[in-house]
Formats: sequence, C-alpha cells, structure tokens
Amino acid sequence: MKCPFCSFEDSRVVDSRSVESGGSIRRRRECPECNRRFTTYEKYEETPLLVTKKDGRRELFDVKKLLGGLLRAFEKRPVPYETIQEMAHEIERELRLKGESEVSSNDVGELVMDHLEKTDKIAYVRFASVYRQFADVKNFMQEIERVMKTNNDK
Repeated sequence: MKCPFCSFEDSRVVDSRSVESGGSIRRRRECPECNRRFTTYEKYEETPLLVTKKDGRRELFDVKKLLGGLLRAFEKRPVPYETIQEMAHEIERELRLKGESEVSSNDVGELVMDHLEKTDKIAYVRFASVYRQFADVKNFMQEIERVMKTNNDK
C-alpha cells in the first residue's frame, strides 16, 4: 500500500481488526520511509443489486433509501434505531442471498412487510397503507382487521 504522506511504494501492517460484523477489515499501517501511520479498510466488492420498479425503470438498490422508509414507518414507535438499522441490513442480505443481480420492487416491498409485521404492527400498517396504495378506508380497515386476527391467533 502506497504511503499517503510521502508516496513511498510500500508499508507494513501493524494491526488488523474486523469491523462491521466481519464485513470489512481495518488495517493500521506504518510507512518504513517516513515512519508515519495511517489506516486502511479492506472490504469485499459486492456485485450491484438492481431494483426493477413497477414502471420498468431500474435503479441501484440503496440501503439508505430502505432505511428512510423504515424510519418513516417506525416514527414515534418504541423501536430502537439499531433494530431498524439491523432490519434494513437483514433485508438487503436476504435480497442478495437470492443470488440474482436484479429484484423487483415488489419483492423488496413484500420482504419489508414480512419484517415489519413480525416487529411492530403499527409500523406494518403504516407501511402497508403506502405500499399497498389503499384506495379507501375500507381497504385500510380490512388490513387492520387481518393483522388483528393474525395477532389474536398467536
């Protein structure tokens, strides 16, 4: 690794640590020329994951966009931010485990719905109202009744 201070062509690794739950490695390096230390991160390169929208457009999967939608659904709910963040990363992991380079926005939405229903019924209904584009209050009430029925069956 080239030194960012003196541009010497080599450096030695002083310390390595796993970060991001093993998703990357933090390396502390030292330049033998100027003796300065610097940090590098090594992360595996993920293949891009494309999301096909209902209108046929394609866009790169963005976990931040997913996290934003989850945060709106969980607004004013007693669910820790870390839990919401873990949910977003778990959904991304499940999508990538399919082994496909392209998924439909419908697949993403259904996966989100599954996770929300298991975690918080209010967040689930909020998300469902936007995702399912309820036409009227009757559709909304039917979904609430379905959630209440499945909750009572457990």
